[in-house]
Amino acid sequence: MLALGSTCSSVRTSNNCNALVKELQQIWAEIGETEADKDRMLLELERECLEIYRRKVEDAANEKACLHQSIAAKEAEVAMLMAALGEIYMNSPVQSEKKSKSLKLRLASVTPIVEDLKLKKDERTKQFADIKAQIEKITNEISGYGHLVCASTSLDLEEQDLSLRKFTEYQSRLRVLQKDKSERLQKVMDYVNEVHTLSSVLGLDFGKTVSDIHPSLPESSLEQVTNISDSTLEGLDQAILRLKTEREFRYQKLKDVAGSLFELWKLMDTKHEEKVHFLKITSILNLSESEIVQAGALTVEIVEQALAEVERLNKLKASRLKELVLKKRLELEDICRKVHIQPDGSTAADKTNALIDSGLVDPSEILTNIETQICKAKDEALTRMEIMEKIERWLSACDEENWLEDYIRDENRYSAGRGAHLNLKRAERARIMISKIPAMVENLVRHTLAWEDEMHKQFLYDGVRLVSILEDYKLTRIQKEEEKKRARDHKKLQNILLTEKEAMYGSKPSPRRSNSFRTTNGYQSYGNGSVTPSPRRNSVGCATPDVHTPRSYSGRQKGYFKEMRRLSTAPLNFVAIPKEDTMSFSSVYGSEPESPQS
Repeated sequence: MLALGSTCSSVRTSNNCNALVKELQQIWAEIGETEADKDRMLLELERECLEIYRRKVEDAANEKACLHQSIAAKEAEVAMLMAALGEIYMNSPVQSEKKSKSLKLRLASVTPIVEDLKLKKDERTKQFADIKAQIEKITNEISGYGHLVCASTSLDLEEQDLSLRKFTEYQSRLRVLQKDKSERLQKVMDYVNEVHTLSSVLGLDFGKTVSDIHPSLPESSLEQVTNISDSTLEGLDQAILRLKTEREFRYQKLKDVAGSLFELWKLMDTKHEEKVHFLKITSILNLSESEIVQAGALTVEIVEQALAEVERLNKLKASRLKELVLKKRLELEDICRKVHIQPDGSTAADKTNALIDSGLVDPSEILTNIETQICKAKDEALTRMEIMEKIERWLSACDEENWLEDYIRDENRYSAGRGAHLNLKRAERARIMISKIPAMVENLVRHTLAWEDEMHKQFLYDGVRLVSILEDYKLTRIQKEEEKKRARDHKKLQNILLTEKEAMYGSKPSPRRSNSFRTTNGYQSYGNGSVTPSPRRNSVGCATPDVHTPRSYSGRQKGYFKEMRRLSTAPLNFVAIPKEDTMSFSSVYGSEPESPQS
């Protein structure tokens, strides 16, 4: 029994036990116990000691088992917490503590780790609960159940993954939902503002319009986010579509009514004072449909007011149709006169007055017929514009040609009078323009024929075909050139005869022996000292026919042709003609001496 202890404490215990046994044997000896009783009692004592040792060993073994179980439980809990938090490491604190032999030290070291992991899990659980609550709230708002409050924000039982990876996934999902929410909120506010603008323009109740979509929309603001569901957006979109359709309908109706109103104002010569009440309509029509944002601009009252005014003017128009028919006929005649076309004779003033007075024809039909003719005349005027411009340039050149003829016949054109240099410059420009007349005529004929081929009808100028006028003009111009050539030949013959006469009878008398009343410039002096021009002899070159232009066809010259000038039949006295007068005979074109420089 004494051999059981091996340490110092065991030796001390064994010594104490031996001392006690000796003392007990001494007591027994004094008592007089027998050896058998002594051996029996020592055996019992030894058995009792063994029982105590056994009991102590069992207790120690139980405590060891409990410590192992506690340590295992703590390690399992640490492993579970670290797995839940996603923090499994190869160098775990638990693994490093296993190297220690003392179970109590191992238990003491693992317990704080468990507590720290529990605190970390609780904090992570709160973060997950918060982010899931936000996700659930935004999801409910988007789905249209934002007014329902979630009773519990705890995690689901199966939600055991509290790792940072999972938390990052929730954060990404929350950011996507927050962005979606922000976009939906902005879209809802834009829709609400557009509905408000459209309702204001149409004069409708904004609150009633949006309340039918969602009760919270009339008070919507950026802080209220319970009305961003798909159904709300769809409802607002449909409402905007309906309002835009109504706006388009009213705008088009008002535009049609305003068109009739403006036409009636023009027909009736309505005063500005009467138009003032409808300036709002005029300002609206100057804008496009999408630009109309003025409150009450397209209300039913505005449209009805315009309709009432049109109806009133139509009634007034019925009593003034005869006057309007005459006015429209004058407008038609003015358009036709500007482009030199013949107006339709069926709507002449005398005929329309007779028809209206007889009551056989409705004046409105006559007015409509004239308006149709006006439209046709305007359309034809547009197609004739280019040719009419060419005609005007040609006529302008012809006018310059006529002016140049008169200018050449003027004996005093080179005098130093006021404005003479301007006439010289104009004469030079006129010659340049006249040289272009043949090309103008050919170009005009070509364009006119092209117009006739395209329009499948003749180009008439005051009732006469323009091509015929141009052909007559070219023929007459050829005749005129021939007459000018004959005149130049005749003048050459006169000069030859005059030279022969001078050679036969002597040179021309000196101006001193000539009539004192005749001057060298063809002027005659009278007793009062004044000088008046003597009648000039008609030059042979003046006996040429006038060319035919649209001005001669249009009635401005009272007929299609001007009167043809006749060749002068007066006998010529070549001897009596002063040499200065012979120098005045010149052709209308080309025989004029060079103009002095101004």
